[in-house]
Amino acid sequence: MTRRFPELVSLGGVLNIGMAMAIIVSFVFYSSDAPAHESGPVKAIKVDAKKAALGKRLFFDKRISGDSSISCASCHIPEKGFSDGMALSKAYPGSEGFRNTPTLINTAHKAAWFHDGRLGTNLNDVTREQLTEDYVMNMDMRIMQERAKQDPVYVQMFKDAGYGEPSNGSIRKAIPEYLKTLTSRGAPFDKGTMSDAAKRGAKVFHEKRCGSCHAGTRFSDDKPHNTAVPNNPDIWSDPMRHHTYVAFGLFMGIENIYNIRRDVGAHVRTHKVNGTDVGKFMTPTLRELKYTAPYMHNGTMKTLAEVVAFYNKGGGSDVNKSRAMRPLGMSGEQQADLVAYLEALSGDPLTGAEHVWKDAIPANYTAISDWLKTPN
Repeated sequence: MTRRFPELVSLGGVLNIGMAMAIIVSFVFYSSDAPAHESGPVKAIKVDAKKAALGKRLFFDKRISGDSSISCASCHIPEKGFSDGMALSKAYPGSEGFRNTPTLINTAHKAAWFHDGRLGTNLNDVTREQLTEDYVMNMDMRIMQERAKQDPVYVQMFKDAGYGEPSNGSIRKAIPEYLKTLTSRGAPFDKGTMSDAAKRGAKVFHEKRCGSCHAGTRFSDDKPHNTAVPNNPDIWSDPMRHHTYVAFGLFMGIENIYNIRRDVGAHVRTHKVNGTDVGKFMTPTLRELKYTAPYMHNGTMKTLAEVVAFYNKGGGSDVNKSRAMRPLGMSGEQQADLVAYLEALSGDPLTGAEHVWKDAIPANYTAISDWLKTPN
């Protein structure tokens, strides 16, 4: 038994493979800090136009999932800020997700990925996990490579991009190249066109020190914190979601996973024996919030007003809650102004995704990508 999280039972000091991997990669995450007070537009990343075009086609192509039923865009929908508009994500047929789908806009700037921050090396590794995990896209990469080789358009696109013939490695490189193009653009905050309410909200944001965690141009410090967000009971009442979480937990080495009735979050990174890391989740970006409701790692809050009210009262109740969490004492008007400011951090998710490379690629590549986005 542990002192602060009794569900986590010691395994006699023996670490399984998933546990060891999580601890090793955690050292990578904690070495990266976001700029503390940087503000202004998110900087565009230089991309290779033809590699990005190839990555875009792959992103919208259902053939890169095991049974060809889902694509990356099935959960990361452009019109929804590259999230999906659901509290908890879908998953590979035969399972359901247990966390909220995060936006992919500005994701190439992140220091650590996923709500628990378990991967922090590069987008190539993130792409590989999402393609191969059985509860996500369940793809055998050898089959994926052969499927690409059977498509003459892919064969030409891989060649034009300088990859040679289609391969697993080049697929994992091309998709992140497309993700680099997903940069926030056109937000009133960036253009200097915020409303009076949003300007008042900006003052509230700084006075209440929201920027302590929501820092930098993406408004995230890329670190995990426990703000005592309430659990989403659907994860355990829905057998499909529960077995997905159990499968994930077994791989990540979560002790006593079958008896746990909460998402342990960043605990998968550090596996602290006293459980003080349980319930920590990565600070989400505040960009594109207009498109990415519902909110929190488990989708328990439907509106920004609900989120602001949650933080105004000092968060929820949890033994591990961050000491930085405290009641903010905002009036109703201040809360409304803060919501206006948060909304002013959203631009046009589609404009940001296209402007970097659209004019530099062959017209037929664009047409193919448009066709792939069309519902069957």
